[in-house]
Amino acid sequence: MSVKLLDNQAFYGYRVRRTVDGKLFQEYYSLKENGKRLQGAKRKAIEKQAIARDQELEIAQQKAREANKDERCFNPDGSVKGISYLLKTEKSGNLTPIFQVGIASELQRKTVCTSFSLNAHGSDGAWEKAVDAYARHKAIKRNTKLYKRLKTAMPNVG
Repeated sequence: MSVKLLDNQAFYGYRVRRTVDGKLFQEYYSLKENGKRLQGAKRKAIEKQAIARDQELEIAQQKAREANKDERCFNPDGSVKGISYLLKTEKSGNLTPIFQVGIASELQRKTVCTSFSLNAHGSDGAWEKAVDAYARHKAIKRNTKLYKRLKTAMPNVG
């Protein structure tokens, strides 16, 4: 929820703030009337208005996120945002080629980072595991065009 109670010299009331499709919405709901602080039913009514507006913006935010999911998954060069090909230096000093997935998970509501070794799984197997992890955390179903596009976006690793 993006409703915050502000209580300072400049303002007393609720602020609703969300970004929808790149546009910031920031709205204020005052808890003062004629210079006095509202209490009881009037205060509750203002709080309900702020929460209702936040819910409207949340729905719009989710719709925009869903509509833009395809373009948010890819860099301009066609590579997948959030999956990198790296050479990891092991403690032994050996270099291990990996696909690293580092993304904001819609599933866990936090950033997740995991990697898949090309030595252990082969390049195709490691890519498939990386895409599967990516799709799971980004709530992309396996039978979609977007998933198929992700599978074919493997970088050159040779």
